[in-house]
Amino acid sequence: MMNNMGLPGLLMLIVYAVVVVVPFYQLWKRTGHNGWLALLMLVPLVNLIMLYVLAFKQWPIESQS
Repeated sequence: MMNNMGLPGLLMLIVYAVVVVVPFYQLWKRTGHNGWLALLMLVPLVNLIMLYVLAFKQWPIESQS
């Protein structure tokens, strides 16, 4: 039998999603990508791959020097 998480659980899930997606949205925009790539941060395993891409790619500030 599945446990129903109810409204409090749903609200916590939404808060978690906002807390994760909003900062990554800004980061992806600053690196010249579509900010909506931040939604991939909610997908397990894909989020780790995208985090490594973000961490090790050349940032615009590095190419200005």
